[in-house]
Amino acid sequence: MTNDFIIEVNHVSKQFEDGKFALNDVSLQVKKGEFVTILGPSGCGKTTLLRCIAGFQVASSGDILLKGEDVTSTPPYKRPVNTVFQKYALFPHLNVFDNVAFGLKMKKMEEETIVRKVKAALKMANLMGYEDREVDTLSGGQQQRVAIARAIVNEPEVLLLDEPLSALDLKMRHDMQIELKELHKQLGITFIYVTHDQEEALTLSDRVVVMSEGKIQQIGTPTDIYNEPQNCFVADFIGESNILSGRMIKDRKVEFCGKVFDCIDEGFGEDVPVDVVIRPEDIYIWDKKDEGRKAKNEDDVDYEDRVPKGKFTKWYSTVQTCIFKGVHYEMRALTPDGYEFLIQDYHEYLPGTEIGMLVKPEDIQIMKKSRYIYNSFEGEVEKNGKVYFLGAEWDATEEQLAPFAVGDKVEVCVPFRFVELQDYEEEGKLSGEVAFILYKGNHYHLTVRTDNGDNIEVNTNDVWDEHDRVGITIAPEHIRLRPTGLEPLNEPE
Repeated sequence: MTNDFIIEVNHVSKQFEDGKFALNDVSLQVKKGEFVTILGPSGCGKTTLLRCIAGFQVASSGDILLKGEDVTSTPPYKRPVNTVFQKYALFPHLNVFDNVAFGLKMKKMEEETIVRKVKAALKMANLMGYEDREVDTLSGGQQQRVAIARAIVNEPEVLLLDEPLSALDLKMRHDMQIELKELHKQLGITFIYVTHDQEEALTLSDRVVVMSEGKIQQIGTPTDIYNEPQNCFVADFIGESNILSGRMIKDRKVEFCGKVFDCIDEGFGEDVPVDVVIRPEDIYIWDKKDEGRKAKNEDDVDYEDRVPKGKFTKWYSTVQTCIFKGVHYEMRALTPDGYEFLIQDYHEYLPGTEIGMLVKPEDIQIMKKSRYIYNSFEGEVEKNGKVYFLGAEWDATEEQLAPFAVGDKVEVCVPFRFVELQDYEEEGKLSGEVAFILYKGNHYHLTVRTDNGDNIEVNTNDVWDEHDRVGITIAPEHIRLRPTGLEPLNEPE
């Protein structure tokens, strides 16, 4: 073990009796004194990971090391960690002092030592003078501070916090974020913090661990996570984004929305499908009718001041909506060929205004496509013009089946756009649930999880909601069969 790491999670999985994975091969190293936030939506596995580190759940496989010692099967009370729970778990029959002192009394410390340690913990938590108060008379923020004081009084080497601010109102959450950050600085110990709140994660953390479906999607500093997302899930989950399908023409040249743009990314190859991320605050806009016009007075908006100098690709759109957000205006604009953009700007452009748009090369983020533009399944050719995949028999065309014999193993390719979703489950060959939705400028990209646990990717213009139940159909002419083991297809989307 490297001495810098106080926690090492090595290839940990947690599988439940129904066969589903809450954690799937998760690895994470945390340095001494770091503030690490585990971030993700409900059901992503973040709390399960925290509970495995704390010892409240035991991993199905893999190992967890604390200070170099394997504690995978060690009970919680023997680990040098303390946990602050989402619901505080305070003792209602004890006052503030006794709640904080509870762990020390269990260790049978001397009374003088207990008083000294409790007072120090209450001071750190800004609770001096509250010693005799009953906990049910305290506000939510005060109760949270009692829970934190009870945890830090034991002088743990690692403090685990499971969504500790989720029950507080917005202002109190912001105040507690500042207090937690200051507390971490004072204590100098390792904090591991679980939340689904992106702003909270970016505000508090030295590093952020983004999780989805039991897997770590990206680990990095808040700046890296925001500015350099590694995939569409991270880009969509962290802040607002315009995510578009594109094509890397060559190094520093990318095509999207029917135009070619300069960018700064290299190493993706040539003529390769990619995803493009543009943050709404990085789009420069101006009223098209003002192009080239000089400001008439100091209150007028000068086109020359609004548009960066240089040879940038420009394109145009029409504002559809404009909402004032306090520090900026948030607009949605539609291009003539049907691409919608989210834009944030300090100037107001009313609906119906035709605007020019440009993005600097350094503000265009390129990401590899995780699965190109089609679904790939393992299949087998059967009799009577059938191919078996996804746990069902499907019709295929004679042309597709011609190169293969009955019993041949094949790769079944189905482009995202040719998977059809039905309103009624019984109308599909398979049924499932919409698990993830991503808007990509001119269409929606969905992940549908079948009842067998398989994922199917779908491109559609229809509007669906997460957790909608759907039927799934694929026409025979859209099923493409290939020998197994070939390189991925590289075709236009």
